[in-house]
Amino acid sequence: MPTKVTTPFSRKFSIAPMMDWTDRHYRYLARLISRHSLLYTEMITTGAILFGDKSRFLDFNPEEHPIAVQLGGSDPKQLAECSKLCEQWGYDEINLNVGCPSDRVQNNMIGACLMAEKELVSDCLKAMRDTVDIPVTIKHRIGIDHLESEEFLIDFVDTLQQAGTTTFIIHARKAILKGLSPKQNREVPPLIYERVYKIKQLFPTLEIIINGGIKSLDETKIHLQHVDGVMVGREAYQRPWVLADIDHHLFDGPVLEDSALDIGYQYLNYIENQYANGLPIWHMVRHSLGLFHGQKGGKVFRRHLSQNAVKKDATPAVFEEALKIMSSFSNTVA
Repeated sequence: MPTKVTTPFSRKFSIAPMMDWTDRHYRYLARLISRHSLLYTEMITTGAILFGDKSRFLDFNPEEHPIAVQLGGSDPKQLAECSKLCEQWGYDEINLNVGCPSDRVQNNMIGACLMAEKELVSDCLKAMRDTVDIPVTIKHRIGIDHLESEEFLIDFVDTLQQAGTTTFIIHARKAILKGLSPKQNREVPPLIYERVYKIKQLFPTLEIIINGGIKSLDETKIHLQHVDGVMVGREAYQRPWVLADIDHHLFDGPVLEDSALDIGYQYLNYIENQYANGLPIWHMVRHSLGLFHGQKGGKVFRRHLSQNAVKKDATPAVFEEALKIMSSFSNTVA
């Protein structure tokens, strides 16, 4: 198990849990760029932890701290048991997923469908809190299907806060549980940021984090005038270099002196270590395709990796070759 790090952390800026994206390799890359952003795992179901390979699902690199694990489930006892394991594994926070709209998780009473079961959600969160000493938080939508009014959201938050929940991460879209894919649910329902702002106004003592469609540091700063923190998703994955200014502008840290190319070579060291342990390089390389997004040579870098890193006999030399391609362009310094 990783060593527990007890350094205090902030939720002012975090990277959202994203299935198939925010695995330990992406998180390592993100941490090379930002030391202070709070990182989240992909959603891990209670069944995967209790009945599967715990190390496969829960292991992470010590460098990833601060790191939160997101759990999917609706059985208070199982969530409590998994929460204890996650605490023992060294995570800094445990988050309950009440926002995922996919059919697969709905069928197992996981994700956004739980917004219609506020008392059950309250019981789940209480069972988790009673089991661990680290923070327990919730991530949810502003509503689901016909349960989409402002009053519904206020009642949902009020019920949970009365039972002891203090940190809410709110995706500012409702979820449509029938007829839309998870991808469409991230794009079709309109964003209503004002509804999240309203929750902060009505419950000023709660920690309210806003999520959904946020793409830049400037947008982040605007939201921080109304809420306590911002969670960014796809933009931080598809264009990881957007994280380069976060530590300096939001956490009063030093300006990042490394260029994107410097970060690439640091990530190469990680790829080499993982490859030496038997992991195909595509597992790591795929997360770096957007590292040079918008920079001269970025498309060539991405194409080289997409064509060569997927081969069965690919070695870390493929990634090194891609970095050398970037260094051959004059405007590679970020």
